[in-house]
Amino acid sequence: MTRRPPAKRGTTRRPTRRRSRQDAPITVLAVVAVAAVALVVMVVNWLLAHWWLLLVVAVFAVLGGIGWRQQRTQRVQWEQARARALRYGLAQLDALSHRQFEYAVRDLMNRDGCADAVQVGGQGDLGADVKATDPQGRRWVIQCKHRRHGERGAAVGTPELQVLNGTGRPVHKADVVVMVTNGRITQPGRIFARQQRLHLVDRQLLGSWAAGSRPLWELLPSLPPPRTPQLS
Repeated sequence: MTRRPPAKRGTTRRPTRRRSRQDAPITVLAVVAVAAVALVVMVVNWLLAHWWLLLVVAVFAVLGGIGWRQQRTQRVQWEQARARALRYGLAQLDALSHRQFEYAVRDLMNRDGCADAVQVGGQGDLGADVKATDPQGRRWVIQCKHRRHGERGAAVGTPELQVLNGTGRPVHKADVVVMVTNGRITQPGRIFARQQRLHLVDRQLLGSWAAGSRPLWELLPSLPPPRTPQLS
């Protein structure tokens, strides 16, 4: 008895798992895109039906912007008024640290109208502790020497002024070079300063400047003329 060969099974291809995995993200993205479009259409239709709400929101936004601008303007005006009213007594200045003294001098220059006054003192400052430009366009370089014991502290002498003179104009391009101290300045130092056109603010002049309302350039003699505005 002969056996019949087994019938051949049909070869039907089944989708692989890899192809299914590739199709899944596309399907998800399509569903998300359709949902997003539907949501946008629904929101637009709702806004068209309630257009008055957009008007109310716009009005509140404008009012809020006006209020913020007014508050900002008032804050700036208050800061300017506070700067103009800035005063220091000598006892206050004596109690400061050297770095705080530099910031106080910067604030006084700012009070006088030097909007760009900046404290630059520190390691490698090359003799400049404060820089500023006055309303007449003159560039100021100021070195600060704070004495903890005020007038009883060590006097500022020729060596400190020589350092300032060596960098004030050649390095920092200053028109006005100033030494400010809450202490004393030696007589040889004063002579050297006159010879080199350096300006000195000693304890007495500092007291008048810090406690008063006149700008420093009205208190110092023989300042250079205002800078001529450069045509651009």
